[in-house]
Amino acid sequence: MEKRYVLGVELGSTRIKAVALDEDHRVVSSGGYTWKSSFENGVWTYDMGLVWQGLKAAVQGIDCRDQVAAVGISGMMHGYLAFDENWNLLVPFRTWQNTITAQAAAELTEAFSFNVPQRWSIAHLYQAVLNKEAHVGKIAHITTLAGYVHYMLTGVNAIGIGEASGMFPIDSDTLDYNENMLEICQKMLRDHGFHGNLREVLPKVLPAGEFAGCLTQSGAALLDGLLQQGVPFAPAEGDAGTGMTATNAVAPRTGNISAGTSIFAMVVLERPLGKVYEEIDMVTTPNGKAVAMVHCNNCTNDSNAWVSVLKETAQLLGADVSDGEVYTKLYEKSLEGDADCGGVLVCNYMAGEGITHLDAGRPLVLRRPDANFTLANFFRATLYATMATLKLGMEILEKEQVVIESLTGHGGLFKTPVVGQKYMAAACNAPVTCMETAGEGGPYGMALLTAYYLNRQEKESLEDYLNRRVFSHVAGTTLQPDEKDVAGFNRYMAQYEKLVKVETYAVEVME
Repeated sequence: MEKRYVLGVELGSTRIKAVALDEDHRVVSSGGYTWKSSFENGVWTYDMGLVWQGLKAAVQGIDCRDQVAAVGISGMMHGYLAFDENWNLLVPFRTWQNTITAQAAAELTEAFSFNVPQRWSIAHLYQAVLNKEAHVGKIAHITTLAGYVHYMLTGVNAIGIGEASGMFPIDSDTLDYNENMLEICQKMLRDHGFHGNLREVLPKVLPAGEFAGCLTQSGAALLDGLLQQGVPFAPAEGDAGTGMTATNAVAPRTGNISAGTSIFAMVVLERPLGKVYEEIDMVTTPNGKAVAMVHCNNCTNDSNAWVSVLKETAQLLGADVSDGEVYTKLYEKSLEGDADCGGVLVCNYMAGEGITHLDAGRPLVLRRPDANFTLANFFRATLYATMATLKLGMEILEKEQVVIESLTGHGGLFKTPVVGQKYMAAACNAPVTCMETAGEGGPYGMALLTAYYLNRQEKESLEDYLNRRVFSHVAGTTLQPDEKDVAGFNRYMAQYEKLVKVETYAVEVME
């Protein structure tokens, strides 16, 4: 019998990656392409031509393309891609990194009694309407990056429910956009001159496991024939949903932390939170369960920059070292540092940060004259900074008495064994598990969602499918929080909250 493979593709912040799984959900092939955003005319964006160049490069790396039985597309959540009725892009892609929708987000949050962050697609649309931008009158569709790619490949204007929950609030009972909030928003838009039907402007919502179209002739041509026309697609999902799936964190009392260019924690709730928090997003799992999301725009970009500088220093001294070696050595060296980083403080804000109410960022290193300024302490502080803002948000969930029985880490921060996992356990004061598949991240999660669509039995839930068929044989390691590390991280945080005041002033004076 011919083998069948599923393919998951994710357009991440720094990498477009494709992962193929066999029928036992094992990774058998992968391909990738490196890209990055650019800051143009005050907006973080990506060159859309690179979307197709990167997709083709990633899929080219899959050596079982002729036996792919189903495909799923994932991408960075949120942001703003606006199109006319013929699907012509009206303005450059506005990514999740942008913090240019403060007025819209505040007005929508008040009107809905539901937190709408600045990066959500509806905040971008409403802000464009408030700004009376020239393209607004031509808008027929808005979608996400994954939704756009999915449509271009299949002709189906639909996205997974987890992805949709980062565009507009979702009703977990109907598994669709919240009807009452649609009506409120429609009136708000109309009052400011936008008369499009919001439900028709937004993509259709699909839960995990549903059929979401097939690769069309034109879609196959966009990929230069790398995949066979007619191959079916699972619903497109965002990087939050694929992260939850990749870490088996889609059931109540489970959570995961995705740490790469951005960092976010997803905790599946048993009950609603007691009130609306500006720092907490309410999204859903790929099968529609309510999730509290603590999202921070800044994670490893600043530490990556320091790794690059330190590698350049090593090369200046005659050392021939790879990127991987430098990362590993620096991460491991940080373990020799003081639990509170010896008084060395780092703010890693390359972009704005909602939790600390900053619309822009200026990376900082700050220390008192008597600080114990060593390489180990400096790099430990750099790594603490990647998760410090997340910790502020997680403390809100702790006060809400949200129960978390398992917390799983994945993404670049956890690639070096032990280090990121150890610091995260200290930051959250909770055990953190990393699975052997953690390095595969989002595209692996998208491939699992594709396998669920292809193979699930009637009425088989996503939780049951993952528990019984996937993660029952996946190895992982769990680290409990070390009391000394917890106390040290708390001392660091006491100074970090003061550092945020310095950061606020730095943004004001350094344009």
